[in-house]
Amino acid sequence: MSPATRRWRAARAQAAADAADLVVFTELFIAGYPPEDLVLKPAFQAACRSAIEELARESADGGPAMLVGTPWAADGKLYNAYCLLQDGRVAAVRYKVNLPNYGVFDERRVFAVGPPPGPVSFRGVRIGVPICEDIWTDAGEYENVVECLCETGAELLIVPNGSPYWRDKDDVRLNVAVARVTESGLPLIYANQVGGQDELVFDGASFALQADCSLAMQLPGFAETVVTTRWRRDGGGWRCDGAPLSAAVEGEQADYSACVLGLRDYVGKNGFKGVVLGLSGGIDSALCAAMAVDALGAERVRCVMMPYRYTAQESLADAAFVAAALGVRYDVLAIAHAVEGFEKTLAPIFTGVARDVTEENLQARVRGTLLMAYSNKFGLMVVTTGNKSEMSVGYATLYGDMNGGFNPVKDLYKTEVYRLARLRNRWKPHDARGPAGVVIAENILSRAPTAELRENQTDQDSLPPYPVLDAILERLVEREDCVAAIVEAGFDPNTVLRVERMLNLAEYKRRQAAPGVKVTLRNFGRDRRYPITNKFRDPGTPPPRPDLTLVSPLVAGGPSGAFDT
Repeated sequence: MSPATRRWRAARAQAAADAADLVVFTELFIAGYPPEDLVLKPAFQAACRSAIEELARESADGGPAMLVGTPWAADGKLYNAYCLLQDGRVAAVRYKVNLPNYGVFDERRVFAVGPPPGPVSFRGVRIGVPICEDIWTDAGEYENVVECLCETGAELLIVPNGSPYWRDKDDVRLNVAVARVTESGLPLIYANQVGGQDELVFDGASFALQADCSLAMQLPGFAETVVTTRWRRDGGGWRCDGAPLSAAVEGEQADYSACVLGLRDYVGKNGFKGVVLGLSGGIDSALCAAMAVDALGAERVRCVMMPYRYTAQESLADAAFVAAALGVRYDVLAIAHAVEGFEKTLAPIFTGVARDVTEENLQARVRGTLLMAYSNKFGLMVVTTGNKSEMSVGYATLYGDMNGGFNPVKDLYKTEVYRLARLRNRWKPHDARGPAGVVIAENILSRAPTAELRENQTDQDSLPPYPVLDAILERLVEREDCVAAIVEAGFDPNTVLRVERMLNLAEYKRRQAAPGVKVTLRNFGRDRRYPITNKFRDPGTPPPRPDLTLVSPLVAGGPSGAFDT
């Protein structure tokens, strides 16, 4: 039995116990969302069809009917469909009209555009079922779906969604739904998917609006929930009575919850026993360790400190503090013999050549190799810990600290990592499996970040201060601002030039990075897809100062195999 079928049966059993008439499931519930090119596989389409038909047969028992999302092949085309299962059969099928083809969405690649829909007739009620994007646009490729449903007699809108999380998405969804209710005068139920799927996290937070746009129901975010709502006719329309109104999870708490849920589901759905990560005594690995324990529990998380001659005593102390506070297994594996062994092997061909970032990167690559060996031996997934600032400018070592299967902080800038670490010391999600209280040492939050690959090294030796760097990157990545506009906003022209160049040249590294949770409006990968081989530069780029040297990461490497200054 598939996970979808188990959830379907459990929800329907609860609905039957509550004497409900109809169970509402989310967009492409049977297949999972997004199915990507898997949905083009005939065997997968057949399996989805078979599951729908099996569930339809079960509806002959006199229990609640169901509205379920599934891929649906008809007339030589494949649709994103929503099916009414009632009285032992598939009683009605409606197709999605507006297929999103932006950001993380690529539905026009796999689905056909559906015809203008009419409402579904269910026990004397005409229900409009616009599917996700069908309410997000005023007018689709062919027509306004909600308007079409109103004109054909819909009395209530039930909207199945696969709407992934990104920061402040709740307000956007609510505004969209309010606009459709205002236009139509119809109450609306917004049912959203919950869970992690690769980089995407679906936060649920389903809600309902009365016909006057007041909030009738709000379910919690980042949690699977099944509730029964009661609807009654009120002056010719429908009104929801007595539904729950849960507090929203917002801001930094929502970002943290998304990272935890994304990691939990990636590990669980892909069948890993647990995770292992390098605990360096720095902020990124400390936050990732806390997220891993909150996601999986301490018994499924192992942390490894891998010191070398440049590892400070305070790093050792801080890593030990985090491991003890989280209650995880903590191993210390010194890497001197391995690093020196590589250097000895390379000595015949490196003779007469000055030491540089090559030797620094050997340390990171030894650590990456040890973590992968740990992973292979014990069946644990390696959590990689690079933040979005580092991913943006290439401040990371391929086949070293970039080794790993999944990265919960990949879409968080360094300044955001610090904010979430401080948040975690005073708060944790309701379903977190880690301890309350301070789990990240105060010294980690206050000391200057460093890769510790040479004496007295700090990140700021090679990068602008993180508040400056992150502000520039946010404009370059999220907003796609031109260089001239960023300079006009008050940033140093040469700093902007340098950051833009590093961003462009690090694309080849990002292509080889592990997947990670999407948190911002534009993450690397699904949202921002740039060619690696790319000579274009912003024509508004100011000329560099004569004393500013910029070296290609493809040639030079750098403090972490990225660039030189």
